Amino acid sequence: MRDLNKRIASLGVSFRQQLLAATKAGSLVLDTPGQLAGLTPAEIAAAAQDAKDRGMAGKYVLPLQNTTTQPALQSLTDRATREALFHNSWTRAEKGDAGDTRDTVAQLILLRTKKANLLGFPTWADYSLAEQMAKTSATAIGFLNRLDAPTAAAQKREVAEVQATIDADAKASGHGFKVQPWDWDLYSEKVRKAKYDLNESDTKPYLEIWSVLENGVFFAAHEMYGLTFKRRTDIPTFQPDIRVYEVFEESGKPLGLAYFDYWKRDNKSGGAWMNSFVAQSKLLGTRPVISNTANFTKPAPGQPALITFEDVRTMFHEFGHGLHGLFADQTYPSVSGTAVARDFVEFPSQFNEHWALEPRVLAHYAKHYQTGAPMPQALVDKIKRAEKFNQGYTFGELLAAAQLDMAWHSLGANDPKQDVDAFEAKALGATGLDIAHVPPRYRSSYFAHIWGSGYAAGYYAYIWTDMLQENVYEWVMRHGGMTRANGQRMRDLVLSRGRTLDYNAMFRNMTGHDPQVEPLLRKRGLLGG
Repeated sequence: MRDLNKRIASLGVSFRQQLLAATKAGSLVLDTPGQLAGLTPAEIAAAAQDAKDRGMAGKYVLPLQNTTTQPALQSLTDRATREALFHNSWTRAEKGDAGDTRDTVAQLILLRTKKANLLGFPTWADYSLAEQMAKTSATAIGFLNRLDAPTAAAQKREVAEVQATIDADAKASGHGFKVQPWDWDLYSEKVRKAKYDLNESDTKPYLEIWSVLENGVFFAAHEMYGLTFKRRTDIPTFQPDIRVYEVFEESGKPLGLAYFDYWKRDNKSGGAWMNSFVAQSKLLGTRPVISNTANFTKPAPGQPALITFEDVRTMFHEFGHGLHGLFADQTYPSVSGTAVARDFVEFPSQFNEHWALEPRVLAHYAKHYQTGAPMPQALVDKIKRAEKFNQGYTFGELLAAAQLDMAWHSLGANDPKQDVDAFEAKALGATGLDIAHVPPRYRSSYFAHIWGSGYAAGYYAYIWTDMLQENVYEWVMRHGGMTRANGQRMRDLVLSRGRTLDYNAMFRNMTGHDPQVEPLLRKRGLLGG
């Protein structure tokens, strides 16, 4: 066991190092601003600054984010640039060089399976889920399989809509083509605009990042839980862009510290996450120190720090984790705060996302960065109407990744070392999802959650916990919505409990019933599939 743990840990470090190098090397370098047509002047300036910072003055760099799909694909009108950016993302860790992770992946799953077998479990999934809320791999896989058919049906409808939009453009331009993954974001945005008249660029002037944080994320925490926040500029940070706030109880008693590190850097892992620098513990007498990290594109000097509404959701999401850490109230740090099962830990964070569109919260933070005017109600209504749009794609890429994770970690003792690409193709094909148009959020070769983090056989947790939080949100809205009483109930029964009670019992205490899948399907617009 010691030998296996050592080798698994070493390969995990290798994977993270390889992926960081591969992601940096996979940045798309362009020669002319024309290749960036469709991006805003600020985004083009940021690409030029990125190139300059890398010693390539006169060129333009689009760095890769951790996911398969890249944000710029929604705006780039040069199809060759879109394809090149998608290709760089899709193949980033498969170039046969030092950043190629495939052999590391194939070795890791063999070692994990051996470890699970040594502990008496047939697969890593069975071992991993034994202490999760789902408890068995059969429960988790069965849950995911129930979602495949309604999601695939939604994908089929969406492909037809996107292709119709491309065909309509082709009549005017004379350049038709069949939709490919690198076309989806651009043309689905056109579908969205045609159906809902909503353009993400319309919302960004109302979403200045520090207003979102202080007047949105913090305001929601004040309304729901009574918290207040004071910025601390006297505390050193490991990077100048990081902001630190002290958090106080409604009574004025200090609760903890919160760090916010939002901008992407070359030497920084992709994605978004929450950390506990110091865990709460009555035994040790420690108060929590948490951080929220993201990888938003930093504006060029002198430009406003405007973000998308998806970025806003990310901020509310990660601070939901932060609240889970800040509200910890246990004796032992090992069971305190976010030290809970993977299929429970995302529940508080996803629940917190709802307050981004709560009317009095939105009105408090969504103000024009130049004029201070509130976001027009008509634009707010468009955002809400578009909530269920493109769910075959958005939910489908997440579901495909979860199925891929479970397929890898359901390999048994007698399965040989895998050809990573062949295994991936077979596993994804078995889902019945439209992988040709809706690729998984992560491929095996850059699936950092399962190879370089703690989500092995646990990526389904994002969807499982979405089910949990939708159940709780429906309960809260039936009982008065965003009130201090409901916030206190959530804090007392869930956020403060850590891992001190059976998760199913904790959930029943909060809602009065077992988890139901229907609220999740309602949220996604998939009910009745």
